Amino acid sequence: MSSDTALTVAAKARLPLVTYVLAAGTFLMGTTEFVVAGILPEIAHDLGITVANAGLTITVFAIGMIVGTPTMAIATLKLPRGVTLGLSLLVFAMGHVIVATTSDFALVLGARFVTALATGAFWAVAAVVGAKAAGPAASSRALGIVLGGGMLANVIGVPLGAFAGQAIGWRGPFWALAVLAVLAAVAVYRLVPADPASGPAPSVRAELASLKDGRVWLVLAGCAIVCGSSLAAYSFVSPLLTTNTGLNSSAVPFILVGYGIGAFIGSNLGGHLGADRPYAVLFASAGMTFLVLAALCVSSHNAVVTVALIALLGLFGMSTNPILIGMAVRYAGHAPTLASALSTSSFNLGTAIGSWIAGYALESTLGATGPVVVGTVIAALYFVPLGLLLGVKERAAAGEAATMSAGPPG
Repeated sequence: MSSDTALTVAAKARLPLVTYVLAAGTFLMGTTEFVVAGILPEIAHDLGITVANAGLTITVFAIGMIVGTPTMAIATLKLPRGVTLGLSLLVFAMGHVIVATTSDFALVLGARFVTALATGAFWAVAAVVGAKAAGPAASSRALGIVLGGGMLANVIGVPLGAFAGQAIGWRGPFWALAVLAVLAAVAVYRLVPADPASGPAPSVRAELASLKDGRVWLVLAGCAIVCGSSLAAYSFVSPLLTTNTGLNSSAVPFILVGYGIGAFIGSNLGGHLGADRPYAVLFASAGMTFLVLAALCVSSHNAVVTVALIALLGLFGMSTNPILIGMAVRYAGHAPTLASALSTSSFNLGTAIGSWIAGYALESTLGATGPVVVGTVIAALYFVPLGLLLGVKERAAAGEAATMSAGPPG
């Protein structure tokens, strides 16, 4: 059997159980990041604050993810990866217990920030563990499953948590997430394979050195742009639907479920197809994301078209994420943890910048269409890092071909 055939067989083999356990962890992380949006009025009423101030629980979490993910990746570098994942889930659980038991808003914000640090540490290490456990040929497919847990949170976790928060009180979802995180910590600790005894020891210097490869930074730019484009529009999809499309606000959650389903399918499908043809998937998804956003700019007054386009935005906008993280891990070589962490930070940075600019566009003369216009412009920028990455790949392939044609030295 040739090496290429062996890789193909490996890519189609059954993924290890730890892949799905890690996906369960990212499901919990994705749920806690966005569930607050569905219960802000309940939180505000109970704590005696405004809804706008309650929204700081989302902002603080995003800041914790941007800053904390690479920081925690370095801080936990010397720990076995199974221990890091288990501790991250336990800290995650503790943060949720604090939020569920306190009425001090400052303490709530502090606990959310700490929870974001734990989330960042888990995401960074989970991507590395998932890729390594599946092997090189199936790493993109495994990352599609692991990241798909976060996407599935938008379909099931967030709506269910918001419904539970409205039915039994906003603290209920936090208690549930805490209990599930403890159970997940036990499973992760038992199933994550021990770090190999051979090979280079983890070191901060090696992690920093891995960032010298320019391809890593091109991938990180792609991570920021893909989320900045999609989520600039998604963050303000509610006014788009109620103002331009004329739908009732009660229909918005159901349409967001459609986006979540698209994102879940896209993440898994992108990871699966990207294992064989990463650049074809990246360029196809980038092109379709741009076209979907452009179509939304001109068709958002048609309800049927708008609902379909929002689902397609989730499908194509999120399909590149597992491929990009897999590339960052691969280009970083033997020191991939920091590169993986920076991928997560880049996704959140793109989201923060894209939604910030989109907020200004919403207040402009463009109105509810403004955020979609911003997303379309950002999506066009996606082809810059992708084109440069493809150019580097082609030059490397040409160099290898020239070396082989020259033959061994005489």
